[in-house]
Amino acid sequence: MRKFNIRKVLDGLTAGSSSASQQQQPQQHPLGSREPEIQETLQSEHFQLCKTVRHGFPYQPSALAFDPVQKILAVGTQTGALRLFGRPGVECYCQHDSGAAVIQLQFLINEGALVSALADDTLHLWNLRQKRPAILHSLKFCRERVTFCHLPFQSKWLYVGTERGNIHIVNVESFTLSGYVIMWNKAIELSSKSHPGPVVHISDNPMDEGKLLIGFESGTVVLWDLKSKKADYRYTYDEAIHSVAWHHEGKQFICSHSDGTLTIWNVKSPAKPVQTITPHGKQLKDGKKPEPCKPILKVEFKTTRSGEPFIILSGGLSYDTVGRRPCLTVMHGKSTAVLEMDYSIVDFLTLCETPYPNDFQEPYAVVVLLEKDLVLIDLAQNGYPIFENPYPLSIHESPVTCCEYFADCPVDLIPALYSVGARQKRQGYSKKEWPINGGNWGLGAQSYPEIIITGHADGSVKFWDASAIMLQVLYKLKTSKVFEKTRNKDDRPNTDIVDEDPYAIQIISWCPESRMLCIAGVSAHVIIYRFSKQEVVTEVIPMLEVRLLYEINDVESPESEQPPTLSTPVGGSSPQPIPPQSHPSTSSSSSDGLRDNVPCLKVKNSPLKQSPGYQTELVIQLVWVSGEPPQQITSLAINSSYGLVVFGNCNGIAMVDYLQKSVLLNLGTIELYGSNDPYRREPRSPRKSRQPSGAGLCDISEGSIVPEDRCKSPTSAKMSRKLSLPTDLKPDLDVKDNSFSRSRSSSVTSIDKESREAISALHFCETFTRKADSSPSPCLWVGTTLGTVLVIALNLPPGGEQRLLQPVIVSPSGTILRLKGAILRMAFLDTTGCLMPPAYEPWKEHNVPEEKDEKEKLKKRRPVSVSPSSSQEISENQYAVICSEKQAKVISLPTQNCAYKQNITETSFVLRGDIVALSNSICLACFCANGHIMTFSLPSLRPLLDVYYLPLTNMRIARTFCFTNNGQALYLVSPTEIQRLTYSQETCENLQEMLGELFTPVETPEAPNRGFFKGLFGGGAQSLDREELFGESSSGKASRSLAQHIPGPGGIEGVKGAASGVVGELARARLALDERGQKLGDLEERTAAMLSSADAFSKHAHEMMLKYKDKKWYQF
Repeated sequence: MRKFNIRKVLDGLTAGSSSASQQQQPQQHPLGSREPEIQETLQSEHFQLCKTVRHGFPYQPSALAFDPVQKILAVGTQTGALRLFGRPGVECYCQHDSGAAVIQLQFLINEGALVSALADDTLHLWNLRQKRPAILHSLKFCRERVTFCHLPFQSKWLYVGTERGNIHIVNVESFTLSGYVIMWNKAIELSSKSHPGPVVHISDNPMDEGKLLIGFESGTVVLWDLKSKKADYRYTYDEAIHSVAWHHEGKQFICSHSDGTLTIWNVKSPAKPVQTITPHGKQLKDGKKPEPCKPILKVEFKTTRSGEPFIILSGGLSYDTVGRRPCLTVMHGKSTAVLEMDYSIVDFLTLCETPYPNDFQEPYAVVVLLEKDLVLIDLAQNGYPIFENPYPLSIHESPVTCCEYFADCPVDLIPALYSVGARQKRQGYSKKEWPINGGNWGLGAQSYPEIIITGHADGSVKFWDASAIMLQVLYKLKTSKVFEKTRNKDDRPNTDIVDEDPYAIQIISWCPESRMLCIAGVSAHVIIYRFSKQEVVTEVIPMLEVRLLYEINDVESPESEQPPTLSTPVGGSSPQPIPPQSHPSTSSSSSDGLRDNVPCLKVKNSPLKQSPGYQTELVIQLVWVSGEPPQQITSLAINSSYGLVVFGNCNGIAMVDYLQKSVLLNLGTIELYGSNDPYRREPRSPRKSRQPSGAGLCDISEGSIVPEDRCKSPTSAKMSRKLSLPTDLKPDLDVKDNSFSRSRSSSVTSIDKESREAISALHFCETFTRKADSSPSPCLWVGTTLGTVLVIALNLPPGGEQRLLQPVIVSPSGTILRLKGAILRMAFLDTTGCLMPPAYEPWKEHNVPEEKDEKEKLKKRRPVSVSPSSSQEISENQYAVICSEKQAKVISLPTQNCAYKQNITETSFVLRGDIVALSNSICLACFCANGHIMTFSLPSLRPLLDVYYLPLTNMRIARTFCFTNNGQALYLVSPTEIQRLTYSQETCENLQEMLGELFTPVETPEAPNRGFFKGLFGGGAQSLDREELFGESSSGKASRSLAQHIPGPGGIEGVKGAASGVVGELARARLALDERGQKLGDLEERTAAMLSSADAFSKHAHEMMLKYKDKKWYQF
């Protein structure tokens, strides 16, 4: 373990430093010979990078399958992803390497395996008997396109239909082709001159496995006899077929067609359908055919013992229903229910009690896969209510615009959020439990609470419980509630800062200990929230309007708005005199008719009922200045101990005292420097152009990404106001490799570079503000896009009532530090190298009147600072850790000498940097635009991990990537899904145990009883020896050029899964013992049953022998 002596490093520090303050002679360290040695415990072997789990709705779904015995649901997507869902909390994500779209999925029911068919004409066999499913075999068709697959229950032969109209047969055990082929020209009538089109359906007769029903797109259906290798019947209809379904008795089937009709056919009457139904067609009076409707894309025919069968279909609406939402139609007897869906239907499946196709199906639910949702309908209850979905599939309910991740939160937070969120639940769901309940939860669980917060385009903020690799929504906050809604386009003069989504959340600042929340939105608004368990009615919403100027001598601005000069401290003597209770007019304009002093959104002036949870404390809005809209907010910080919130943009910085509801600081960025400005810039009036640059985190479109996938730019790229990519950023997106090719700082034009310096990082702390300081004091550290760090001193009044009466004095300290690239993150370490979190005020219920003695306690109470150094001598030094886009520095305080420096990247730039706790130590974790994830030790900035993870393919990843404590990180991998990963070696090792099991040993239900007479007279289901028909001995070998077999990596993975740790093994052994005990208990009953069964069988066999020996008795 390496020890770092800071004194040795301090000897020649300033030689290569670029900071102005470091060009002076370094001061002698105040501790002299008592220089502490900081022992760093983190080594590179503590780090390993791996994906853990993926949450959310599968992006662009394309296929659906269900195992009725294992109770597992599978969803395939257009990008080759596979998502498996069991009971709530048991989920799995797999990916086909080719990335081709999944066109069909087929479970090997109760076998722990799944076949996927892809758009690149490959079939894959997945092994689900391991925690991380893997491909066992693949088969690539070389000469034909795969269009439809069918695997009969308890069969190992998979029927594969192709675009040419042929059917091939695959052995799923060896994944090899049989020599048995059904050619299209043999299946259709020889007199037919046209090709029947691709195969759109294959299924065997539920009562006779030897008869195969083949549906061709053109409208022809063929019943093929597998043994005699010829067609028994051919059914023709003049409309294209989309799907076919059997009645369980095997005497009838139903087809859905492209003109919105359903045809029901008797198997033995091929001439014409028994019945033709147009479910949504208008019946014409004179007996003519109903008007054609849209195609019925799928139909299912399910029977019940006690009543009429269900016919369930998607599509088929009449063409005149313009604007009508997609529908699922449930026909049951004489009733027809039309269930409207929010999104278009991709696929649906009816969940039935039995896996056997030749038994009464007894449907109990319909699972509907929509473009952006998964809905489960209860068929057993009147009105067909939906089940409450327990999976975290609503991440994208409104597009995610930002997210934050907090591991190791206070333990009381999740219960508090859950209790207020429970009141928000919708009513009217089915009373039954969620029926998809297969698999088992993982055994190993992390003991610390984790919370994910997502900000959305509609202004909502969602809190999620992310503990133990699961995800569950806790609470939803709607920030738009405080604003007046615009009724129409004419009535929205003030929201034209953005084309749409004026409430979109851009930045979230949250203090878990005090539960204070602050958000910054796209319309240059900031809202501060306080957590309360009590409902309140706010008569007047407190608000402030801030005029963040970009000039000093603005003749048009009122005198009270004049920003104070740098030399005098800015305090309570000159806060902006905007009474928080009044709502200023929103129509003022300057003398030349330009919009002026107007905020972008209008705050409600009626009383606001606030439910338990997060309640509005203060709304702050930036206003228009002389026709120029306010610039979007680029950084935000709140401190509950100081009662302050601070935010900045490319014009400057503003600080607000949210307890006194007053503006304390309102400065242009240049004014923060005073006379120390290294660029020697002259403040000037705002540009009149509508394309401001700097750190505008406004929405941009991503080219290939769908409109929902809106995102924000990184800090220093030049951005357009509207939802399009400005021309001078476009070269940065290299279309060929879909990644950023050069540093974004180069995209800032040279003219703008010096004048538009945005505030990119803010950090409240208690540290040394100046070199001469002998003790730490509250201050604010400000980082800019030009790599400057400036320090503002805060003089806070005493706590209690004095805090509400006396002003907070704010004054720039003159301390300036410099780094290369925009500042991203700052943190502080004590003399032992431990992280010093900012001070906080512990949470207490705000809406309950306090007792007198409580008030006395409050007066005496000091803000809580949780730094480990609070009990140490005040003369001991601290370290500031500053991370920019290009480099990281550790600055020794109060001397302001650079103790350590690390150039993180030369050719790329850091998108996200976080100082995080891991294995009882801390490190700096960075994610670069070139796809690298890096970690560095603290304070020495030794590189510990550097792994190429993923390229920055779109701005969504840049906007949402975040690291947190205990080696956890996440980002939005698609517009609907969160990908979590870990950089901790310990978590990687324990992951196998934490993951849930998809496959659990379940007995297959007994086959339906054929009954004595059915067996006797040849009724009931006819079995088929498929091995004899399709095996190599009878059908020969298939042509080698037809398909290529590719062995999968699943074998090795299976071994890994089997050896998944001692804990897993012990638990499995314990489960096995329990099962064994149960099985032994059942054994006696089964033995008795087997004896009676054997007895019945011997009688039955004897009668069968007589049947064929002596024919007289049945000749009648």
